Amino acid sequence: MENVHLAVEEEDLYSGYNDYNPTFDSEELENDAGFQQAVRTSHGRRPPVRTDCSWAKMYNSHVMNHKEGAARPMTAVRAAGYSSSLMRGSTFDPLGQSKGPAPPLEAKNEDTAEEKIKILEKKVNDLIEESCMAQSIGAFQLALEKAKEAGRKERALIRQREASGNTEHINLDLTYSVLLNLANQYANNEMYPEALNSYHVIVKNKMFTNAGRLKVNMANIYFEQKNYPKAIKFYRMALDQISNTHKELRIKIMQNIGVVFVRLGQYSDAITSFEHIMTESPNIKTGFNLILCYYAVGDRERMKKAFQKLISVPLGIDDEDKYIPASDDPSSNMVIEAIKNDKLHQMERDLKVLAEKYIMTAAKLIAPAIETSFASGFDWCVDMVKCSQYVELANDLEINKAITYLRQKDFNQAVETLKTFEKKDSRVKSAAATNLSFLYFLEKDYDQADRYADLAMNADRYNPAALINKGNTVFVKKDYEKAAEFYKEALRNDSSCTEALFNLGLSYERLNRLEEGLDCFLKLHSILRSSAEVMYQLAHLYEQLGDPQQAIEWLMQVISATPTDPHVLAKLGKLHDDEGDKSQAFQYYSESFRYFPSNIDVIEWLGAYYIETQFCEKAIQYFERATLIQPHYVKWQLIVASCYRRSGNYQKALETYKEIHRRFPENVECLRFLVRLSTDMGLKEVQEYATKLKKVEKMKELREQRVKSGRENSARGRREGSTGSADSGRSSSSSSKGERLSAKMRSLPGSNEPYEASSPKELDASYVDPLGPQMDRPKTGAKKPADDDDFADEDLGDELLPE
Repeated sequence: MENVHLAVEEEDLYSGYNDYNPTFDSEELENDAGFQQAVRTSHGRRPPVRTDCSWAKMYNSHVMNHKEGAARPMTAVRAAGYSSSLMRGSTFDPLGQSKGPAPPLEAKNEDTAEEKIKILEKKVNDLIEESCMAQSIGAFQLALEKAKEAGRKERALIRQREASGNTEHINLDLTYSVLLNLANQYANNEMYPEALNSYHVIVKNKMFTNAGRLKVNMANIYFEQKNYPKAIKFYRMALDQISNTHKELRIKIMQNIGVVFVRLGQYSDAITSFEHIMTESPNIKTGFNLILCYYAVGDRERMKKAFQKLISVPLGIDDEDKYIPASDDPSSNMVIEAIKNDKLHQMERDLKVLAEKYIMTAAKLIAPAIETSFASGFDWCVDMVKCSQYVELANDLEINKAITYLRQKDFNQAVETLKTFEKKDSRVKSAAATNLSFLYFLEKDYDQADRYADLAMNADRYNPAALINKGNTVFVKKDYEKAAEFYKEALRNDSSCTEALFNLGLSYERLNRLEEGLDCFLKLHSILRSSAEVMYQLAHLYEQLGDPQQAIEWLMQVISATPTDPHVLAKLGKLHDDEGDKSQAFQYYSESFRYFPSNIDVIEWLGAYYIETQFCEKAIQYFERATLIQPHYVKWQLIVASCYRRSGNYQKALETYKEIHRRFPENVECLRFLVRLSTDMGLKEVQEYATKLKKVEKMKELREQRVKSGRENSARGRREGSTGSADSGRSSSSSSKGERLSAKMRSLPGSNEPYEASSPKELDASYVDPLGPQMDRPKTGAKKPADDDDFADEDLGDELLPE
């Protein structure tokens, strides 16, 4: 009755969902005695006698007719997890979960010979793989060690197989892989004899199929050893063992044969190989090599035909238009964006760049040879290129034509050629205008340089070369702020533009913004690690910042890059001299003099150094050289005579003073020393020299009076300070500048010398000994390698060929 549902007035839509037939209640079956009895007997499987009896009647009329607990034969119920032998009260477990987990798998027995062989074989394969991976990252030594270890393990594997009597299962592929990898690693480490021995082992073993192809590798090794005849022999042996079905491999081997013939100078044989390749499977590299061979033998007509073949070689790459979105479909645009910079497209771009490079080089090579003049040869090449798939290279060839004119120093023709691009498209116009601006800048025609720089910028505002040229024209006008802005814009367009960064540093230096200039050159040094110009500028800036030690360190790096630069050596000498290290200064000044013996500043310092160290005889050779360099400068000749006096060679000093008087008869200092020397040596010419001295001194006094009165009249009574000292060194034969006496050389004539014992102070009052500090002219060592005042093109010159 509990399963009888009474009707209610209002039917519940959700009633009965929790009700179910108790017959299907599996949880109560264990406590159901009738069901347990049916399970233990076969009555539960008997068909019902009456079809109209309910399940309850059949269940209740079931009579147990066997002895309780007696076992029954196995029936089909066993497969479902039931058992006829279960005792009353046993747990129902149809899935057999009470038996516990399954026993563990039986462990492998690694002590068997077969298992040991398998483990060793796996180790050999792993070592080969590790060797190849090391080779791929450039670790050739590690790759060789792994290959050797793989060889040892593989030999141990063979011995183990032989010991177990299992020789018929030797892995020949593994042996081949080990030997081939070992040979390759020997070749990568340039151990060519060992590599050849390994290759010979493979080639001579008849059990290895297609081993003859490895003769190509052997030929490559002979090529590296410059054994070209043997290389050709092995290339041909490999070619004979490769069937015609492997066409691409045969073409590559023939190309190698042609290259070897070129190395041997047998151009006709090389031409035969290259012509066959261009007929069967033309490619850019072989076409270029064929042109080189024709150029070597001087065959004009065949050069032209080969060039035409070169520009007609199909590259097999897609048009760039396919990477331009043609619709507004976002999915297709995403696909195009994804493949625009993938590796395949990058490979296509690299192939196209390489082809253009070969075509440009070939055109520049054959243009002067195929016609009577290089101009007509260039024109022919341009016409051919315009009719090919490389039509955009025609303009670049025209620009190269102008560059060739420049190399021939035909500037007018170069300018005329570049001017023809003024009406071309913007890219070509910008390139031509950039080159024109640079040319005019080199010729110091800054107005024209500025005009063409503006034209280049208008055609292509993102052209860094044009911006640099514009900055240069502003720089020479000393508008350094504006020049710096142009250089900054060039750097924004091309962050790797080293010319712009160098010039920006120079602009900051001119603006006295030394720290910013230092930053520019430090950045540039990180890009151009071995640039002597950059390191020199860093040294110069550190010197201006008051850090001489840093300046010396950078100059030492410059010397390591350019050990024979005399200006850098002189600069190092000056810095050491300022630091008080005379011995180091002397060493660098001496090296500078050895490489460039015409630097007056270096000569003067070395001469003064020897005088200071009381070696006047050695100082004479330096000042005599200065006399040869500046023969009309009386200072050096007076110093030479003074050195003779200090060394005690009075006769030579007298002869030198006489020669000076002959060339400069109105020099007062020379006459006074002649009077002194003649008097002390008892010469007859003393009266003559004394008369001349009085006459010259009187003329000097009159000249001084005229100058003094003129100054007083012009200043209207204003007194001039120290007019005599300003004009004391003036004479008609010497320079208009007065010669000053060095503090350390004022005592040049000693008090114990005979010709100065009478009145040394009178001599000092009238004679200015030229052995003093250096004159007021710029120091060579303090300058840059390229003088900034002249704005040399080494500092700010841009390339003729823009990017």
